[in-house]
Amino acid sequence: MTIKNKLRTGIGFLFVLALICCGLSIYFLNRLSADAGVILKDNYKTLQYTQKILAAIDASGGLITPAQVKTIDYNLNLQRHNVTEQGEGKLTDSLSAVYEKIKLPGQDIKLQNELRIQARQLIYGIMQLNMNAISHKNDVATHTASRATILVAFCGAFLFLVAFSFAVNFPGYIANPLKELTARIKEVSNRNYHQQIHFKSDDEFGELGEAFNVMTKKLDEFENSNLASILFEKKRIETIINSMHDAILGLDEKLIIIFANEVACTLIGMTAEQLNGRYAPDIALENDLLRNLLVNDQPKLKIFADNRESFYSRESLSVNSKGKVIGKVIILKNITEYQQLDEAKTNFIATISHELKTPISSIKMSLKLLDDSRIGAVNTEQKQLLENIDDDARRLLQITGELLDMAQVETGKLQLNFGSTHPRNIVDYAVRAIKFTADQKQVAINVDCDENLPEVHADLDKTTWVLINLLSNAIKYSHEKSTVELVVKKHHNDEIEFSVQDHGKGIEEQYLSRLFERYFKVPNASADQTGTGLGLAIAKDFIEAQSGEIHVDSELGAGSKFTFTLKRIV
Repeated sequence: MTIKNKLRTGIGFLFVLALICCGLSIYFLNRLSADAGVILKDNYKTLQYTQKILAAIDASGGLITPAQVKTIDYNLNLQRHNVTEQGEGKLTDSLSAVYEKIKLPGQDIKLQNELRIQARQLIYGIMQLNMNAISHKNDVATHTASRATILVAFCGAFLFLVAFSFAVNFPGYIANPLKELTARIKEVSNRNYHQQIHFKSDDEFGELGEAFNVMTKKLDEFENSNLASILFEKKRIETIINSMHDAILGLDEKLIIIFANEVACTLIGMTAEQLNGRYAPDIALENDLLRNLLVNDQPKLKIFADNRESFYSRESLSVNSKGKVIGKVIILKNITEYQQLDEAKTNFIATISHELKTPISSIKMSLKLLDDSRIGAVNTEQKQLLENIDDDARRLLQITGELLDMAQVETGKLQLNFGSTHPRNIVDYAVRAIKFTADQKQVAINVDCDENLPEVHADLDKTTWVLINLLSNAIKYSHEKSTVELVVKKHHNDEIEFSVQDHGKGIEEQYLSRLFERYFKVPNASADQTGTGLGLAIAKDFIEAQSGEIHVDSELGAGSKFTFTLKRIV
């Protein structure tokens, strides 16, 4: 039988017992009510009638009055219709006969008194007969009440015992199997698959126990069949990790060190036995490298190991399971060789750029002398060639300047000369420097810079270079006879914002995030709009070196807006 049917049977049995108890109570209450009703309806009314007749007969010692006759006739008539006991009818008829004699006129007093005595005796007889009936019926009602009390008490006690037994045993019937099942499941969660449940029942608990036993057997088979392969894979992965030249450190979500390969152990200066299973922040208290790995997010680290200085790039990978982070892996890649090559490349570019500036400057000087009429006259074709050479020399000089600036940034030798200056000085310097280029393309520069702005803390030369670069780009991408807006205003409480807005064709959104990357050029730009791809990258480095920020907003067909901020003097 299923648990559902057992519950239905038990609760139905309790319901039937309750109905029986209620039925018996109602039955005996009706019996008692009927017995009491008979007493009140029959015998008690007879006593009332006879008392009124007796009172009317005894009202006077002489002849009875018409009012007494009326009272006696009325109550005697009611009594005739309320005869309920054996012999009561005969006494009532005798009383009626005596009463008829009493009513006869012309009787002497003596005869009247005799008849009244007879009437009283008959009335007392009727009253005694009904009083005896009342006593008998009261005994019957008392017996009925006693029997009802016993039966109802027995049924109630039986119902209480059944309900109490049900309340005591049924929770255990449900809870005990669940408790045992919970304990077995906890054991299974600890990889103890040798668990069996034996429920001695043929209901759902029995089916649950059988299903649980089948599950644990399958899990045990699966564990035994895959344990060897898992151990093999674990060993293989550990071998691969240890053979890598990168330092690899694994931590769980509680920052407990799970594994560290040989390279990581060498860099940290501890063995794998000393690291594995320990809380990483505790070790970091006494280990500078591990503290930097946990606290700082530096993408590049300089580490002294194996009696030499090496460079490593840091990469942190989160390990997720079902949308929850369960750990992370820190990887340190040795980039010493690449760092040396990069430094060599930077030094080479710096050297070449520096060496190229002198001959380029000589070329520009020679071009200026050739353009002087005192040296000699040149024809139109020669003058055009000289102008082309001058443009190319100017472009080469700009490229070498940008390469030198980039070399300074990459080598960390960027030197800033901070000072206090009004934003207007930066604006005026930049506008004067770019005015010739703007006039050639007939582009107007609208300046909005309040004279009441506070001074900024910045490197005047570097900041002006950035603004010139932004204005130059805005002019390049503007249409002829258009305008460029240069706006300087307060930004938050401690910054001044410089913005350059052009109304050119704009930049596609997919390229905005790469504008400040080195050597990146927007595709499909015209020949006169292309550059080295270094200007914006250098500008970003210059501004961020001054604790500022630079960003761009652009929309196709509406132009672009470049903005950077500088700290104000408080």
